[in-house]
Amino acid sequence: MNECCRVERRRAGYASAMSQPSDPVHEALARYSAAAYDKNVDAFVSLYADDVHVFDMWNSWELRGIGAWRDMAAGWFSSLGDERVVVSASDVVSTVTGELALGHATLTYTAVSADGRELRSLDNRITLALRRVGNAWKIFHEHTSGPIDHKTMRGVIKRGGS
Repeated sequence: MNECCRVERRRAGYASAMSQPSDPVHEALARYSAAAYDKNVDAFVSLYADDVHVFDMWNSWELRGIGAWRDMAAGWFSSLGDERVVVSASDVVSTVTGELALGHATLTYTAVSADGRELRSLDNRITLALRRVGNAWKIFHEHTSGPIDHKTMRGVIKRGGS
């Protein structure tokens, strides 16, 4: 992992996998961040169960199955060109019971140029449901959202703003 990604995750308050081994939600979010920054489709998709069902905030009402989710990730990452995305999580809440883990957070996606300049950012609410598959935790449901401004009927993509 490159130093930029490590620094950004530390700054964003991510715990390392070693300090949070029993919290699959925090670990999934840290791995999500690393895969997005690296634009690594395989690492990104490895977080998800084969039967994943996603209610995504962007473009599609829903995506079903790992193939559809892989296609989304490949399209997203290839659309970035030489830019990177730093994903940071705040207000992470998780509950683990037996074979299931549930969590929610606010994610901030910050586009950075090849030379490290911040270009733009947006906030996104996320809810995750994970289940244990062998020794691993896999996301089987993900729901992302943002509020809709009732006056303009437009999505609000910055927390606390319009």
